[in-house]
Parts: sequence; structure tokens; C-alpha cells
Amino acid sequence: RAAKSTRTVVVTGVPNGLLQDEIMVDILTIHFQKSRNNGGDVEEVTYPTGNKGVAYITFEDPEVVDSVLKKEDHQLEDKRLSQSYPLRVTSYCENVSPCIIDLPVLPLVWEP
Repeated sequence: RAAKSTRTVVVTGVPNGLLQDEIMVDILTIHFQKSRNNGGDVEEVTYPTGNKGVAYITFEDPEVVDSVLKKEDHQLEDKRLSQSYPLRVTSYCENVSPCIIDLPVLPLVWEP
């Protein structure tokens, strides 16, 4: 069985504070099990995490991770949500902060 880190993705953009955590876990589980989302059997959903709007999805099969990452447009939709929410799905890494923080690169301006 593959290590948990190779079977886990980081999901950002999870709507925060709209629903009870258990309901959001259920919605995320359903989303990532659907074949139209390139999903598969979900072993575990970690939500909430220490980071606002972030969840960890662990799949039973590491191949599902590659499949889920290939899908470009993840839209979290459920009748319990008032609208759909775009999700960003990235590979899991041990030090999560650099994985989820996407700061724009600003040009350096030098003035004499």
C-alpha cells in the first residue's frame, strides 16, 4: 500500500463557514468520488485543517491522485451550497505552506 502522502491531494478554495464541517466533508467526499471529476474511492477527508479553506483528500489508490490532478476545472457543486465554488487541487507535500501559497511574482523596481 502506497504511503499516505502519495495518495493525498491538497484542495484550496473550500467555502469556509457556510456549512457544518461534517457536511462539507460529505460534499468533498462525494465530489472526489465522482468519475466526472476523475475521482475514485476516498479513504479520508481532513477538514477543517489549520489553514482556512483547505482540505486534504486521501484516496485508496495513488493512481487516482494523478487522475484528479489532470482535471483542470474542479467545481464544488451540491444542492446544499448556494452556488458552485472553484477548487484548486495540488499535490500534497510535507511542508504544506509553499504548496498552497501562490504569491504573484512582482517585478523589482530600482530607482536611483
